[in-house]
Amino acid sequence: MHIPFTENPEQALVEWLGSRPNASDVLMLRYKFFQYYLDGAPPIELLALFQQNGGRLCFTVGEADAGLEGEISGAVTLRGVCAERAWPLLVMDQPLRLEPVAIPKPWGQEIWFTGIEQRGLSRITDGVASAPLPWVLSVAPIRLTAGYDRQLNLLKILDPLPEPVYGDLYFELHEEKREVYVVTHVDREAWPDGIGGIRFGFDQQVRAGYRSDEAFKIDYLASVKRYEQVRREIDRQIDQYRLGESVGINEPVPAGQLKKWHARLPEVLRQRESALRQEMNGFTSLLPLRPGDVIKVPLLTPHALQHGVRTVEFQTPVYERRILSFAQKVLTQGHWDTEQAVGLMSLEPPTSPELNTLFENEECRLEEVVRFDDFSVERLTLSPSGVNGYRLPETGSYALLMTIEGAVDLQGVRLGQEEALLLPAVRTASVLRNLTDTETTVLIAWPAETVLLP
Repeated sequence: MHIPFTENPEQALVEWLGSRPNASDVLMLRYKFFQYYLDGAPPIELLALFQQNGGRLCFTVGEADAGLEGEISGAVTLRGVCAERAWPLLVMDQPLRLEPVAIPKPWGQEIWFTGIEQRGLSRITDGVASAPLPWVLSVAPIRLTAGYDRQLNLLKILDPLPEPVYGDLYFELHEEKREVYVVTHVDREAWPDGIGGIRFGFDQQVRAGYRSDEAFKIDYLASVKRYEQVRREIDRQIDQYRLGESVGINEPVPAGQLKKWHARLPEVLRQRESALRQEMNGFTSLLPLRPGDVIKVPLLTPHALQHGVRTVEFQTPVYERRILSFAQKVLTQGHWDTEQAVGLMSLEPPTSPELNTLFENEECRLEEVVRFDDFSVERLTLSPSGVNGYRLPETGSYALLMTIEGAVDLQGVRLGQEEALLLPAVRTASVLRNLTDTETTVLIAWPAETVLLP
C-alpha cells in the first residue's frame, strides 16, 4: 500500500475531512519532521493516521520505518495499527494526558510534563502506549495548540532531596524567564515543623546597615568569590575521587556518595567551606514556605528553593539563568555568573500579593495565581458537594491542567494527584468534576493571548 507524503499534515487532514469520509476510512500520511530540539534539527519521517469514530476524530503518530508500507496493507483500522505498533490511540478534541520525564539534577530531580529539549522529551499517552509530545503536536499544531507547538509553557515539578545543602537549588536569577511555584509538599524529616523555605532575595536589615546598595553589592560579591575559591578546591579534589571510582566528572551522583567523598576531605577545608557558605548566605533572605503557598519569582530576583520542598512550577520555555552561587559542583556549566548577576540583580524585597478571586460559588472557587506578559495561572478549588462541576471556558487557546490535591474527571479522563493534561485549542465542552469527598485543587495555565470565545 502506497502511503502519500505531505508537506503539511494538518492541511491534508482539513481537506480529507472536507470530503466527508466514511467511518471506515483511514487517512494515512507520511511527512518530514525536523527535530528542532536537537543540535542541527535532524529530520525524521513520521506517519500520522486519522479515523472518524462515533463523531470523534481519532489519530495516532509514530516513526515511519523502512518496512512500513509493506506491513500496512489491505483493510486498515486505526485501532489495529495502534495495537500492532504500540502507538497511542488519541482523540483530537479531547484532553491529552501528559506523561512526564524525570531529569536528574545535582540537588534532586525535575519532572517535566511539557519538556521538549535535547535533555529529555515529555510524552502523550493513552494509558497504554505513548508518543513524544512534539511528534503529537506536529500532527495538527493549529487544532492542538493554536500554533504554539514550539512555545508551550513548561510545566514541571521540582523535587529536591531532603538533605540540607545537597537538596538546595542554585541561587540564580533570570532576565527573561517567568516562573511561578506552588508548594505541594514539605518533607517532615527535613523540616519537622512542616515549614520549609526558599532563599529569596536579600536580607533587608543587612542591606540597611550599608551606606549604599553599591557597598552592599561589593561586600556580597567579595563573600561569594571567597566561597567560590574554596568550592573550586573541593570540586577539584572530589573530581579525583570520581575518577578513582570510574564516575564521570559531570555525572549526577546520589547525595549519600557525595557525603562520603566530602567526609574524606581535609577537616580544615570542610570547616572553611561551611563558614564561608554561612557568611555568604547571611546576605540573603530565607522565606518560609508551607504546602499551598504560591511564589511568583520576579525577574532579576535571586532565588533558590531549599531542600525537601516539592513544588509545581510553570515557566516560560526559555533556558536562561545567571548562577550567583551553588553549594555543590555545577554540572551543566563550568563557571558561575556572579559578576554579571550582581550587576543586574534587584535588591528590592519581592512582594507576595494575595490571590485575586475571579469566580466563586458553593461548588468551586477560581483564583488568579499569577498573570505574566506571556502566560497566566489559575487555581481552581472544587468542593466535595459539587454536582455541576466547573465548565472550562471556550477560548481557542490550549491550556495545561494539573491536579494538586484530590482527583478529578474531565470528559471521562480521570486525573489523580500531580497528573496533568494538555487541553487542545479546538476542543469539545469540558467540565471538571471532583471525584473525592474532600476539596480538590487544580492548577490551570493559559497563554497570555487567551480570550473567551463568544
